[in-house]
Amino acid sequence: MTRSAGEFDSWYEDRTGSPVADELVQRTLGLPSDLQSTSLLGGAGLDEVVTALDLRAERVLVDLACGRGGYGLEIARRSGCRVVGIDFSEVAIKQARRRTEELRLADRADFQVGELIATKLSAASVDAVLVVDSLQFADPLPDALQECRRIVRPGGRVVLTCWEPVDADDERLSPRLRQMDLGRQLPRAGFVDVEVNDKSAWRLAEHALWREVLTLEAGDDPALRSMQEEAQRMLAIFDGLRRVLATARAPRTASSPP
Repeated sequence: MTRSAGEFDSWYEDRTGSPVADELVQRTLGLPSDLQSTSLLGGAGLDEVVTALDLRAERVLVDLACGRGGYGLEIARRSGCRVVGIDFSEVAIKQARRRTEELRLADRADFQVGELIATKLSAASVDAVLVVDSLQFADPLPDALQECRRIVRPGGRVVLTCWEPVDADDERLSPRLRQMDLGRQLPRAGFVDVEVNDKSAWRLAEHALWREVLTLEAGDDPALRSMQEEAQRMLAIFDGLRRVLATARAPRTASSPP
């Protein structure tokens, strides 16, 4: 089942009132203490993503399904690039804009409402696209990958983090997780130099997070209760998923810059 923008609006509103949830994720996953995460990409994974994107000042990164903008803003801060964040949750975009002002990055960050399959950006207008742990929500998935291909310049990079099924016939997994196969899907969308690598260390950190979440007393904290429900779901299928980092490039043309 595809989750709606309204469901995510509620999730982000709950998260704002839960410093316990943010502290837990930052500590367990090794994230900077001022990074407001949206997903389960940890500090080590973020370092790998920054290296894979290979951005510098004046380059433009699209953080697609950006949530509160934490990863994109951190990458902008590290690399000097400009980030454009896109998410279909209006609440998340408002929070990302507020965080941009707090970090004094307004000159290098812009957050807009849009969708995985319809960013509203011009064709060949950005240098790189990042999607962190969100592709499974695209409906349909091929359209989201084609949208990434449409907006990135020739020679530009796409970096994706997600989960893929160990066995695509595993009926414990939702259809949206069973569909993931980036090694095949990225070339079909027109990308080249595709690499999809297992990240077992990321899995271990996530497993530790889910286990610790279940030891806490949620009380009247809706964000923490939601995390505990997700922990139960994820631990039940954990052995059926592999954690991956996928990188690819849009083909260069004769006129593409080096």
